[in-house]
Amino acid sequence: MAAEALMKVAALDGPGASRIIEKPLPLIAEDYVLVKVLAAPMCNEHLAYEHWDFRDRNRWDSLGHEAAGEVVDAGAGSAFRPGDRVVVLSGYPCGRCALCASGRYAHCEDTENPLAVSGGTSGECGFAQYMIKREHLLVPIPDGMSYEHAAMACCGMGATYTAMDNMEVAEGQTVLVTGLGQVGLGAVINGRARGARMICAGRSPYRRELAGDLGADLVVDITAPDALNAVREFAGGRGVDRVIDCSAQAAYQRFGLDAVGRGGQVTFLGESGELEIHVDRDLIQKGVTLHGSLDLYLQHAPGMLDVIARSGALIDRFITHTFPLDDIEQAWKTQLTKECGKVVLHPWP
Repeated sequence: MAAEALMKVAALDGPGASRIIEKPLPLIAEDYVLVKVLAAPMCNEHLAYEHWDFRDRNRWDSLGHEAAGEVVDAGAGSAFRPGDRVVVLSGYPCGRCALCASGRYAHCEDTENPLAVSGGTSGECGFAQYMIKREHLLVPIPDGMSYEHAAMACCGMGATYTAMDNMEVAEGQTVLVTGLGQVGLGAVINGRARGARMICAGRSPYRRELAGDLGADLVVDITAPDALNAVREFAGGRGVDRVIDCSAQAAYQRFGLDAVGRGGQVTFLGESGELEIHVDRDLIQKGVTLHGSLDLYLQHAPGMLDVIARSGALIDRFITHTFPLDDIEQAWKTQLTKECGKVVLHPWP
């Protein structure tokens, strides 16, 4: 009997304890496609490495939700063929509801377990050598674009691209980004591509400097007593036109609400808990609109890839570190220092 085909997958055994394990090669079913992962950007998985509560399981091996790679296998009638280069968008939405049909798949309520659909035991995560995905969540990579750059269409830049498009960010407007993690830094590139005046507020000295390198017009230490005044003064004393919160912290979100001007718009991307809002003062009197957003909308994919194609040098600066999948523990430790931008894993030698 032939040996079962195996692949490498990143796993956590508890806080600060990671290793590479082997799992069976994923199975495809229905309109799923098998993708060889060639670039796997890291997002917030380092929080699990740092302090996830493992009392309910001995091991966690479903990590990573961003990827770009090459199609290996697709079902009959698929639009994809082996060798096609694709961005693998996040999540496993149903693909059938009104939200999915409109391209806003990230807000789908009826998400599915791909392992149950395929009858397999692997393939749902990006920190692996292969993964499976329904084909409507695969976006062709333009000729000449690297896998690393294309993968920024996921959380790295895709989430804030959609946030800016929904708020109709335009040339000359002031846009405040609160929180300078991997998502917030990508917002700077998106804003510059639209001709906006970019303001960034964060704590990490490294990331504040990187935000400036990426083109931010004003960068403030959000913990400084005069930070809010500096932002409002830069915006002509009226408050900023648009705010994107990427922090998942109530204090940063409060900062954005205080900084936005009359008639402005605020998008929350950071997945935090409760935030106290004074409806009259914060919203009604100022005429402020609030948005909740998450991932790149499908209809925005062509525009996102165009921005990536036009921003190559900035994206090279944005991606500060790359690691082989075998060195994932060092990658997580690098993220915990906050002295990095976007970090990308390479599952293959």
